Amino acid sequence: MNGIKSLYEDAKNIKYKDPAAKRLIEVILLYPGFHILVFYRLSHFLYKHRMFFGARIISQLGRFLTGIEIHPGAKIGRRLFIDHGMGIVIGETATIGDDCTIYHDVTLGGTGKDKYKRHPDIGNNVMVGSGARVLGPIKIGDNVKIGANAIVLKNIESNSTVVECNRIVK
Repeated sequence: MNGIKSLYEDAKNIKYKDPAAKRLIEVILLYPGFHILVFYRLSHFLYKHRMFFGARIISQLGRFLTGIEIHPGAKIGRRLFIDHGMGIVIGETATIGDDCTIYHDVTLGGTGKDKYKRHPDIGNNVMVGSGARVLGPIKIGDNVKIGANAIVLKNIESNSTVVECNRIVK
């Protein structure tokens, strides 16, 4: 899917998922979760073409303007919904599947122990609640819900809900 169509799909998805969004133009003009996807998709394009410095400049400009930091090397699927967004950090080797929702103050980061693959892989249709920390090269299955302020350091099976570090509800 080309860049403009992908961004249009992102905007329509945000309008669909956010009951506060009344019109598509409102999402495009006023939603930082949409704005950071514009910056990310451009910086990721440059990153894939080995223009690392330009990619980082664009991603840092996006961070400055939105309060959301997405490394240009991260891989993000279709229709990501970032609600509110402030304080989100997504690391370089993170992957996010399709139809995911991420709330404010979430970190998809590393632990400092790993050298190459350092960040989590998030499946499709995953919801990550406010303040959650998902750390390390772990795998989060499809249709997982991660509760607010959860700290996730281990793989999570599909169709699970994580509410605390060591407690998984099926």
